[in-house]
Amino acid sequence: MAGHSKWANIKHKKERVDAKKGKIFSRCAKEIISAVKTGGADPKSNARLRLAVEKAREENVPNDVIDRNIKKAGGADQGDYYEMTYELYGHGGVGIVVEIMTDNKNRIASDVRIATNKRGGNVATPGAVVYNFERKGVIQLAKDGINEDELFHRAIEAGAEDFDPEGDEFIITTDPSDLFNVKHVLENHGYKTGSASQEIIPKVFVDCDEETIKANMALIDWLEELDDVDSVYHNMNISDE
Repeated sequence: MAGHSKWANIKHKKERVDAKKGKIFSRCAKEIISAVKTGGADPKSNARLRLAVEKAREENVPNDVIDRNIKKAGGADQGDYYEMTYELYGHGGVGIVVEIMTDNKNRIASDVRIATNKRGGNVATPGAVVYNFERKGVIQLAKDGINEDELFHRAIEAGAEDFDPEGDEFIITTDPSDLFNVKHVLENHGYKTGSASQEIIPKVFVDCDEETIKANMALIDWLEELDDVDSVYHNMNISDE
C-alpha cells in the first residue's frame, strides 16, 4: 500500500456525517445536555459546553434549539445520557473503538452484538484495543490562500503539538485541553477554522488487503448507523492515494 494516513478515521467520519445530516441535530443535543449535566449551564465556565455549542453552530443548529437544549438539561425530568466506549477486534486484527452516548445501556449492548453477528468482529475486553490509540484535539483548515509557514508558527506559538498538510487541508493537533484555546488564537489572527473536535488517533497501524478493508468498513458502516453511536475509529493502514 502507498503508506498509511493517521487521518483516515477523521476523513471517513466526516464523509459519514455529511451523508447523514438527519442524525446531527440529535447528536448535538445529546452533547449539549451531557455537557450541562457534568459542568453547568454557563459556557463561559464550562469548556465542554462551549465546544458543544460551537459544534452545534457549525452544523447550523439554530440558536433557539441550542438554548432550548441547555434549559432542557437542567430539568428534573431530563434523563441522563451515559458516555461509553466499546472496543472491538475487527477483521485481520484491526482495532475498532466505538464512542457512544446513550440513555439505554441494554439497547446499545444489543445493537453492538447484532452488528458483530451480521458483519463479523468481536467485542474486546476494556483496554485491550484503546491503548493503541490516543485522544487529541484536531483542528482542520482549508489550504486556500494560507501561507503554510506562517500558519505553522502561529499554531505552535498558540500551543499546538503538531501540524500536518493533508490533501487540501492543514490539520493541527493539540492536547485535548488546549483545543479551544488554540482554535480561538488562530481565529483572532484571522484564520477561518473548519472542524474542531476531539478525536482518537491510532498509534499503531494494521496492514490489510482490500478484502479485509471492505469487511471492516462494512462493520464500521453498520455501527455508524446506530443512533447511539457518535464516532467510530479504526487503525487500518489505509493508502494515502
